[in-house]
Amino acid sequence: MSPREWSDRVSAVSALDDPTRRALYELVSGRERTSRDDAAEALGLPRSTAAFHLDRLADEGLLDVEFRRPAGRGGPGAGRPAKLYSRSAAETNVSVPSRRYELAAELFAQAISTAATSGEPVRTVLRRVAVDAGRAAGARAASFEDALVDGGFEPREDPAGGIVMGNCPFHQLAQRHTELVCELNYELLRGVTEGVPHCAVRVVSDPGAGRCCVRALETDRETADEPRPDGVTRPGDPLSPS
Repeated sequence: MSPREWSDRVSAVSALDDPTRRALYELVSGRERTSRDDAAEALGLPRSTAAFHLDRLADEGLLDVEFRRPAGRGGPGAGRPAKLYSRSAAETNVSVPSRRYELAAELFAQAISTAATSGEPVRTVLRRVAVDAGRAAGARAASFEDALVDGGFEPREDPAGGIVMGNCPFHQLAQRHTELVCELNYELLRGVTEGVPHCAVRVVSDPGAGRCCVRALETDRETADEPRPDGVTRPGDPLSPS
């Protein structure tokens, strides 16, 4: 998640800290559509107050807005269309530290679906889809470190060498399914190194208390620029597909 996306999500959730806005959001969520007049009457608010807070919720992406004339009224004398609010289908969530359980769910679902069709072991397919997802994330990022930040890994330089990940985006899953999730993290970050152009980094498995199980180490540019077929790990990679 980029810093801008993080800021937008925090701002949206913070908007619900106001009791009036929270009450309006709950009111709108329980109806198909709500006008300013209806909301003001339902909560005993001045219309201007209801309008201000409803628009703030819409600006934050929590409510959708549309304009409609009342049923049965049309033509030149029908008046201005009413501004109607409904709950947005867009999801807004904030977790501290950053968690990416929706990404894990997507990768697991994709692996299970593909394996059911191809007959391959699910875990083999999971490795492949994780690498593909990491490769796509790396291609979108300006650098390897930026991709790690966007993914919620909280990279930091380690005096012992290389970069360690201060956060596991799949922490709760890793607590219950450690080997599987650590392998997922490894393949995901291996894909990132392949997606970032001229990335002079390789990843190794290196579990440690209070951080992710993957460490990133510098490598030479010539190795970084060598083509690597899908499923082929770099020299020294401790987790090779089986």
